[in-house]
Amino acid sequence: MPNTYQGNRQILFLTTLAFFVSVLVWFNMAPFQSLIMEQMGLSRDEIGVLMLVNLALAIPARVIMGQWVDRFGPRKVFSILLMVMSIPCLLFAFGNSYSQLLVSRLLLGGIGGSFVVGIRMLSEWFPQRQAGFVQGIYAGWGNFGSAAAAFSLPGVALIFGGDNGWRFAIALTGVIALVYGVIYYFTAEDSPAGKDFKQSSSSGVMKVTSVPDLFLLMVTSFPLYGGLAVLVWSLQRTSMLPAEWVIALYILLGGLYLTRAVRIWTANWAHLKKEIPREERYSMSQVSILSISYFATFGAELAVISMLPMFYQDTFMLGAVGAGMIASSFAFTNLAARPAGGWLSDKFGRKRVLMTLLLLLGILYVSMSFLSSHWPVVIAVILTMCCSMVGQAASGSVFSLVPLVKKNNTGQVSGMVGAYGNIGSVCFLAVLHMVNPVFFFLTIGAAAFLCFGLTFFIKESQSQKTAIRSPVEEEILQAR
Repeated sequence: MPNTYQGNRQILFLTTLAFFVSVLVWFNMAPFQSLIMEQMGLSRDEIGVLMLVNLALAIPARVIMGQWVDRFGPRKVFSILLMVMSIPCLLFAFGNSYSQLLVSRLLLGGIGGSFVVGIRMLSEWFPQRQAGFVQGIYAGWGNFGSAAAAFSLPGVALIFGGDNGWRFAIALTGVIALVYGVIYYFTAEDSPAGKDFKQSSSSGVMKVTSVPDLFLLMVTSFPLYGGLAVLVWSLQRTSMLPAEWVIALYILLGGLYLTRAVRIWTANWAHLKKEIPREERYSMSQVSILSISYFATFGAELAVISMLPMFYQDTFMLGAVGAGMIASSFAFTNLAARPAGGWLSDKFGRKRVLMTLLLLLGILYVSMSFLSSHWPVVIAVILTMCCSMVGQAASGSVFSLVPLVKKNNTGQVSGMVGAYGNIGSVCFLAVLHMVNPVFFFLTIGAAAFLCFGLTFFIKESQSQKTAIRSPVEEEILQAR
């Protein structure tokens, strides 16, 4: 029998590198925050706003990219995204006013939507029995772009030298994105030879297959706008937004959600009047549970990475370098932990592994709430590393299930689930601003326990339960 997936390793390398470049560009400001503050005369609040807006558009971008990738294919979408996002990257690099930095950083947040594009690409190029492992490699090594930015860009700035070294280093990442966007377009393919790429006709609105699922989709869509509202509230707390702007943005977000809800209802009500073939049916509850689980796993990871250096400095009186090294351990463990979570799911059952990891994650984060200066630093670091590894493995386990919900809507499903990860980071950081780290860790632990309970309601098909299948069975399942 011919190899249906011939060339898939090359696609895995090309797509992981595309995501790596995206993350490198997305977090290229982080190593130069203090320098930018000094040169541009910015306050801590102003640099904090730049960090927040860098996350803002990633929430809707993941949903939009998910719709587009199902409609137009991952090769075009990934290539164009990289090339277009090089423009705000260059604008930020050579911005001379705070307004230029703010607008360009806001637009650059759109590159955070790149993650879902690769999920659809790899679901086409790899069999289901390998879905968790390869997507763990993609996410784990791609997200390492943030650590690569932290380690490499300061050295690049020194090579260029002078006061503008940081500008040239950031601009270089934009040039890399532009060049690699062209390379990816001419070297990648949407699907293997002889295998059709199944496009989705529902690129604007996700189509459900039952009336209860219609209401569930409307409820699940609300946090996509609620997360942006939390972001606006966080900006208000920094006194960077006038009260009238805040009110206007709340009204705008409310209006956008109502408009979206009407579109969801209109498109799906007409769709549900038709007879839906059995092979087209799927459960929206699966999407909702996976979304909330990613909220509690990857969302917590992003939030903890943001607060961990300062937490270790304040709790254990460590220097900035030592605390930064501990925080960077999250990025390094991601290289192995996320693929491991996917591999375990492929091997031992996706639902079972996800439930186990969520339960462990809840226990570990509750344990983190007891950290204090009385703990030996070594024990604290070990506990932190365990949280990192289990959380990232759980993220990998979540996305081992995503491509199996509905094949030709993988982009839309992964867009929804992926957006919840960004929403989680915004919400958990908002909690941290209101309470102390003890309650911050307890909140994350409670969210993990909640997701553990929800995973009991995941209904696995036989193809999801079985990790090892014969090539003939795989061909039949992929053809459905």
